[in-house]
Amino acid sequence: MSKLSTLDWIVVILVIVGAINWGLVGVFNFDLVAEIFGGSGAVVSRIIYILVGLSGLYLAGVAGSLKRG
Repeated sequence: MSKLSTLDWIVVILVIVGAINWGLVGVFNFDLVAEIFGGSGAVVSRIIYILVGLSGLYLAGVAGSLKRG
């Protein structure tokens, strides 16, 4: 088993944050990221949403390479 790089840890944390946030939205209609950072249209919230999305794509790529490797 290989060790995770710093980037890998950041990506994993962002994906977990995104998963928890989507769970809260689905169950309680509550967007925690928007609540903390000033609304879903706030610049910081949008940056976090973008980083979570990019992190998901990164992990999808990593998972795909693990399957082949």
